[in-house]
Amino acid sequence: MPINEKVKHYLNGPISSVSTPFDREGNIDYKALRHIVEFIVASNSGTILLTYGDSLYSILTDSEIAEVTRVVVEQNAGRKLVVAAGNWWTGESVRFAEYCKGIGADVYMPLPPHWAGSCTVPTLVEHFTRVGQVMPVMAVTALAPGVSLPLAAVERLLENNRSGVVAVKDDICGAYGRRLAALVAGHWTFLSGGRKENHLDVLPYGADAYLSIYSRFRPDIAHRYWAAVQAGDLTEAVSIITTYDIPYMDFVAKLGVDFDSVTHGAMELFGVAERWRRLPYHSLTDEQLGKLREFFEGLDLL
Repeated sequence: MPINEKVKHYLNGPISSVSTPFDREGNIDYKALRHIVEFIVASNSGTILLTYGDSLYSILTDSEIAEVTRVVVEQNAGRKLVVAAGNWWTGESVRFAEYCKGIGADVYMPLPPHWAGSCTVPTLVEHFTRVGQVMPVMAVTALAPGVSLPLAAVERLLENNRSGVVAVKDDICGAYGRRLAALVAGHWTFLSGGRKENHLDVLPYGADAYLSIYSRFRPDIAHRYWAAVQAGDLTEAVSIITTYDIPYMDFVAKLGVDFDSVTHGAMELFGVAERWRRLPYHSLTDEQLGKLREFFEGLDLL
């Protein structure tokens, strides 16, 4: 199957990212990582997505990122599309792309470094294109907090049919996401980041898939939403969002911690992996985990 067709086929619907699991001492729990891959495969997510954010690359070494990628690809054994990720200068991104291609990953998402606005449209185009000469690329729009991939760079990449870019992951959303989706429709597969709300917002403009929080612990909720979207029942889709997604994020805000620590806690409650993250990142306390349990019980999910 040609890579564009493969990406279009597997990068569709609710997509689950890999939350790198740790034990209480901060060691990567590779047994749990393999279980997460099996959980994703069983949940019918067409793609296993490694990301700089959700996969906690910010607290991994370069060698650990390589090993986590290798274990995910090995455990998947070709059953789903695997998107690898990294955040290095262009030369190192090219080298990591060669590594990913060698171990059998399908697509690589090379998040470019962007300290103090150092990247320009031409250098961003060169970054993605040079990596794309090694293996298929998923472009990413959130370059840094509050900094989006310029649409001018997207336009130049679209003009170059040898750029190697086959998909884009958008975490900016809103008006930017709508314009981007319309721009790449028919050319790249579009993955909406964030939540169902963001996907529904961009859906008329050409969103193919969305990154799903619930896919990491209760994928049935994600698939209920997707079934409603496919049936054209937007009333039901909105009902699922207002019943599950909005209350979840409101609970996170009320608890006063970051959403990823809560997601790791949810994975523990549903038997996917333990809640722990490396210091200095916060892991839910027993009291906080108890409140999360009460939240899910209130939704009849536990």
